[in-house]
Order: sequence, then C-alpha cells, then structure tokens
Amino acid sequence: MNGKLLDKVSAYKAAHEARAMGIYPYFRPISSAQDTEVIIDGKRVLMFGSNSYLGLTNDPRIKKAAIAAIEKYGSGCAGSRFLNGTLDIHLELERRLADYVGKDDAIVFSTGFQVNLGVLSCLTGRNDYLIFDEYNHASIIDGGRLSFSRVLKYKHNNMEDLELKLSNLPEEVVKIIVVDGIFSMEGDIVKLPEIVAIAEKYGANIMVDDAHGLGVIGENGAGTASHFGLTNEVDLTMGTFSKSLASLGGFIAADAPTIEYLKHHARSLIFSASMTPASTASALAALDIIQKEPEHIERLWANTHHATQLLKEQGFDVGETETPIIPIYIRNNEKTFLITKRLQENGVFVNPVVSPAVPPDATLIRFSLMATHTFAQIEEAIDKLAEAMRWANETVAVNANV
Repeated sequence: MNGKLLDKVSAYKAAHEARAMGIYPYFRPISSAQDTEVIIDGKRVLMFGSNSYLGLTNDPRIKKAAIAAIEKYGSGCAGSRFLNGTLDIHLELERRLADYVGKDDAIVFSTGFQVNLGVLSCLTGRNDYLIFDEYNHASIIDGGRLSFSRVLKYKHNNMEDLELKLSNLPEEVVKIIVVDGIFSMEGDIVKLPEIVAIAEKYGANIMVDDAHGLGVIGENGAGTASHFGLTNEVDLTMGTFSKSLASLGGFIAADAPTIEYLKHHARSLIFSASMTPASTASALAALDIIQKEPEHIERLWANTHHATQLLKEQGFDVGETETPIIPIYIRNNEKTFLITKRLQENGVFVNPVVSPAVPPDATLIRFSLMATHTFAQIEEAIDKLAEAMRWANETVAVNANV
C-alpha cells in the first residue's frame, strides 16, 4: 500500500485503545437469533439494543415465508430493479406499502440507506433547497451531500429556526423539508403539525423518514403522518424493513408522478441489485402480522410506559423521549463506555452513543424496547443499569484521584 494512505489509516488509534482498555463496545458477535435474549460468548444476554420493535425477527411465520421465497425464486435477483431484478412480490409489497401509508404508489430499495441516498440526490436541482433537522439520520445527510442542491440545517425540532431558514429562500425554487419521524437516538417525535403549517406558508414540500415510526406509531403502526392525521399533507414517506418489519430493505411512497420519476432517476435503485426474494417475502409477512394483530403494538407501548416509569423512578435522565427508544443520558464519554462494559458483563446488551457522534456532554445509553420483552426482563435490566451507574461513578471517581 502507498505510504501516505497507510500513514493516514494507521493514524486511527481510537478503536485499538478502547480494546486495550477493555471497553470497546462495537461489532459484538451474536450467535443466536435477534430476540429479547441473545447468546454472546456462550452466555445469555438480555437484548436492549435492537431495532426489532415488534420482536418479529424470530417469528416462525416470517421465517417460513423467507424459506418459501428462496425455494421459489432462488437466493437473489442477479440484477437491478431497472433491468432484470423486478419480481412479482416486489410489486405486491409496493402496492401493500403504498396502501398502508396512504399514498398512490411506492418503490422498494435494497436498504433504507439507499432510499435516502437515491431520493434526495435526484429530486432537487442546483437552484433548489433541502432543509434538514440537525438530528436527521446519517443517510439523509449523505443523500443531501450527493445532491446538487443547497442543503440547510435547522436546530433540532426548533420551528422558529426552520421558519427563519425558509423565509429567506426564493419563492420559485423547490424546497423540501426532510425530517425523521421518530429521531433514532433521542426518541422524540418530529413536530409535524407545525412543520406542515410552515411548509404551506412558504411553499415547501415534506418528506418524512419513518424508519423508526412504522409499526410503532400511527393507526395500526402506519407511521408519523398517520399519528398526527396528516397523511395527505406529507408528500413523501420513507421507511425501512430492518426495524418493525423484521427484514432488510426500504421504500419510498408518494404520488404516482413522483414514484415514476424516482424509478428512472434514483441511482441507488437503478445501479444496485434488487432486494432479495427472502427479504421481500419477510417484509410482506411482517406487514400481514402488523395489520392483523394489533396486540404487538399494544404490548410494545405497555413495555415502553413501564420502562420509562421505572427509569425515571431510579433517577435516570431520559430526555424528551416519547417512544420505545429511550436515551439514558450519561453526559460523559468514559462513564458511558464503562456502563456499557459493566452491563455486558452482567448480561445486558445496550448501545453507547458517544462523541463525536454527539457532544461530550450529551453522551447516552440507547435503551430500546421490544414488544416481546417481559416486564421481568425490563426490571432485571434496569436494576442492573442502576448498579452499573453506581459502579461507573465510583470507578471514575477513583481514577480521578489516582
């Protein structure tokens, strides 16, 4: 390898240093199904770091559907949707999803990340504008980077800042406000009614990334626009299958002309291999379950309320969360890593979020609920979390005095 490139990559030491300290929390290998309990290093670990909000990833009906799809269609499509990779079940899933979120049509992509890359990079031009909440998902940020249009960011859920940004833009250009429905780290819900009013005032369109909203909020889990009764006011609804829909892939739903345009302009659709038959069938089976069995969402919310109440009683700072994503603010990088390590040792899996992903005073433990968690599992995890917090506080205090 050329010396300059090797020098650049070798200068990255953070992961090595964390491993040496025994606090590296990423790429932990799981040797079981994604469920409320997983096996790591041969040990039982409670899973509170998953996005499988409805707990369907190990549902036998979904696994059966995936197996049947492989038997009928094979393991892959060997091409893009644009050419040879469109299956009849892709079209069925698109019809079902469009109906589910209240739009004319939809198109599925191989991943949710590819949806945002493809859609945002082609819908607006050089004289147009994309307006993002500063806490939007990385795929939205990267989609904006690939666009030739101007990208503006406003302060998180700050409607005054959003309106200020829009008020300074030309009337004649395309302006799309792009937001997460549920913000993936903070767990709060976008202020969609206010955004709709501002968008109407300044002639802007709205796209909602509902990766964490589908299957969680709205009528029968139909997402953020449904939650607020604003389905017709949102122009584009994006979603993923890797959360509540227990699969892999993503989609965008909108009016028919917009979907037709995206089918012929979204490069991450045209130049990527199709969503696999197994993934497509899994998403269809999960959608069937969600629409026919509302008790999954009901259990998810019972678990969410129970966990939130217990965490607050224990004195944890959970910020402004309104959803099954519960941020436990630690506000210290070292302590966040230590708590994660202690919990792992005591059989609880959580995800640390540290700087530079967030400011050093906003580091947190991301505690995620599933419909299939029991109250006993939640209580065990929170008891161990409280113990880990005490241990980390003592450890940091000792280290500071050494």
